[in-house]
Amino acid sequence: MELLNEIWQTARRNKLRTGLTGFAVAWGIFMLIVLLGAGNGLINAQLRQSTRFLSNSMKIFGGETSKPYKGLKEGRDIRLKERDLQTTESEFSANIDETGATQDQYAQTVSRGQQYVNTTLTGVYPNHNRIDKTEMLYGRFINKIDLDEKRKVLVLGDQTAAELTNDVKGLVGEYVEVGSFAFRVVGIYQEPQNARSNAFTAYSTLNTMFNKSDEVGNIEFTFHGLPTQQANEQFESKYRARLNANHQAAPDDERSIWIWNRYTQSMQMNTGISIIRMALWIVGLFTLLSGIVGVSNIMLITVKERTHEFGIRKAIGAKPWSILRLIIVESVIITTFFGYIGMLLGIMANEYMDATLGHDVIDTGLFKATMFVDPTVGLDVCLEATMVMVVAGTFAGLVPAMKAARIRPIEALRAE
Repeated sequence: MELLNEIWQTARRNKLRTGLTGFAVAWGIFMLIVLLGAGNGLINAQLRQSTRFLSNSMKIFGGETSKPYKGLKEGRDIRLKERDLQTTESEFSANIDETGATQDQYAQTVSRGQQYVNTTLTGVYPNHNRIDKTEMLYGRFINKIDLDEKRKVLVLGDQTAAELTNDVKGLVGEYVEVGSFAFRVVGIYQEPQNARSNAFTAYSTLNTMFNKSDEVGNIEFTFHGLPTQQANEQFESKYRARLNANHQAAPDDERSIWIWNRYTQSMQMNTGISIIRMALWIVGLFTLLSGIVGVSNIMLITVKERTHEFGIRKAIGAKPWSILRLIIVESVIITTFFGYIGMLLGIMANEYMDATLGHDVIDTGLFKATMFVDPTVGLDVCLEATMVMVVAGTFAGLVPAMKAARIRPIEALRAE
């Protein structure tokens, strides 16, 4: 207790020195936690979005030609046709497993009695729920029989269904109106957070209802045998050239056919995440190191300033160990206390980021995405960073303290 009281009195007499030491400790730990938290928030947001799609899948969109070809001007709209779907199935079966398509009909009213909701009606193949990972809550998804027989069946999102009835589960098997057509609800799926809500029906049903003829909205398929980015790029070039040929577009025109390759996107994202993690740790560790250097310098100055004091202590009988212990305990207490403050402030900053940026949603056009998710740092990282600062501060004061403890009283008393 006497030792703690002595340390407290020393800190009160040297408020500026103690404050600078504490600031260096708290700032280093605070910045490390905030940097790692912000990086984790960005990474978690990307990982969350990547789980919404099957990684070994591609989605194909029609675009616009960007160069003239065979006498045709650039700027032509390219709309995918049934022959593109047939080409995909027949000529690329070596790598493609399941092929499907999606077709959207916007601004459709789904009603049940006096209740109604506006949504997008999307015609799909049975493999769509595996490619876009639709989680069924009740009932089932669109199946092959629905597709073959052009059944008027409907799969609704849980939030959409809740606007039509209080008994969401009981809606399965019931009929609702889509425009002037009666559809039977066969399933309820969980709408992804912040995603666009669609009502799904069989692809063939929607094409027939709205007279889409041979138009295909978008093509989607799963694939295998393309383990590297180079293999994927070669496949994409070959596939694009073949579909471009169907539309009299240049084989190398990358804007006429758009390919969303989720596998290469996943590989690029994983590479990017690794780089971000490494960069964050490097910047964070250098920030922590700056705090360590600050603590070390201040401890060196502190011990030098107190050389005269140590001489008096030794002259009246103090043992070298008592002087050494005083400096070590003082260093540990100061770095631990201010390190804890820096850790708490860092955690509070991360919670603030989560409460603000964590709720910002960006509309990508295909879906809505949260760009900042769970910006937290593990408690183990916080404690380890604090312990590193404590140990560094202790060692920073230990070397000059040992020197001061060994100095003869007469020499210490002469020190300015």
